[in-house]
Amino acid sequence: MTKTQDARSALSGKAALVGIGETEYVRGTDQSVLQMVLAASMAAITDAGLKPSDVDGIIPPPGFVAWDEIAAHLGIPDVRFTATPQMGGASPTAALQTALLAVASGTAEVVLIPIGWNGYSALRPRPDARPNRRRFSAAFFDTVRDYYAPYGLRSASFWYSLYLQRYVSLYDVPPEAAGAVALACRAHAQLNDTALMRGRPLSMEEYLASPYISEPLRKFDCCVETDCAAAVVVTTPERAADLPHTPVLVLGAAEGHPDRPDELTNRPDVLSLGLERAAPRAFSMAGVTPGDMDFLQLYDCFTHVVLLELEALGYAEPGGAADFVKDGNIQLGGRLPLNTSGGMMSQGHCWGMNHVVEAVRQLRHDGGAAQVQGCELGLVTGYGDLGDGSIAILARGDR
Repeated sequence: MTKTQDARSALSGKAALVGIGETEYVRGTDQSVLQMVLAASMAAITDAGLKPSDVDGIIPPPGFVAWDEIAAHLGIPDVRFTATPQMGGASPTAALQTALLAVASGTAEVVLIPIGWNGYSALRPRPDARPNRRRFSAAFFDTVRDYYAPYGLRSASFWYSLYLQRYVSLYDVPPEAAGAVALACRAHAQLNDTALMRGRPLSMEEYLASPYISEPLRKFDCCVETDCAAAVVVTTPERAADLPHTPVLVLGAAEGHPDRPDELTNRPDVLSLGLERAAPRAFSMAGVTPGDMDFLQLYDCFTHVVLLELEALGYAEPGGAADFVKDGNIQLGGRLPLNTSGGMMSQGHCWGMNHVVEAVRQLRHDGGAAQVQGCELGLVTGYGDLGDGSIAILARGDR
């Protein structure tokens, strides 16, 4: 074991998730992003049995709300630590690693990690609405403006299709494989009162009949545009012992980036993801293997991305995820339940923070009708900006 591996292993289990909160997942809201973020943050703090004055660290992933706005409105008097991972949809899960480092080092004791956005209404603003959009990095914006947009590639489905079509063509991935992911998420959403797509079951026939947005992506391969917010609270295991809920420990965490993280088309291999680099580090840190997991909460902006993540995590060889997801293997009661809240495909798009909230709920054994019976270990992934990857391996702690 190298010194780096030894140091990372020493951090395993040194932080605990103790509070979760989320808003409704809706299409069209009268609230601003700040209002939604504050509501989710206050819900998480209350769920943890704490007060805003107990919070001394804030990690807002990149988006629409700054840490000082949150502190001012919640009345957090003494913020000792702030940070903002810059990884798009991989940021909320990456923030768990940042929080782990903060509490394990004593830099902060109670860290709030919120995220929220108006992913539906920002694209359909009311005449009196205040503009509120994500702030992209300059490199990403310049690439899209100069090299993608002139050729009609103006939204995520078009950008992702560049390499997802490569994946499908190279490995002859059948559409039913992506359909299995869509169906699993939709089936699980029927068990979740907060899911946007509750009450709207999906069959394979309906999936296959849905129109293409940009090949290979059909309508039901795309996550749902949503207005929402979610938040978690992280603290030390020692502090967690005095709080209301069974703590959920961060056993392993890592981030990884593809070769040329700022650009897609000039990478040596467009199918090589940052998660391929992050996952081995996280499993090594946690001292567990992929086969030890009881459930997976995988970032599912598009169904084919989930297939790529399964392969990057080691559950299948390249091109082999199609066999892994068939025959109900990723549905509740199957081999390895996936996205038990409905995920971004069917609960709502909250940048994957809803996956973290759901993982905590599962490991508390508060999953209701979607509970994975007796679960002790699970993992969450993040995926952002065309290849950045993050992972957190979580475990049910002791009371």
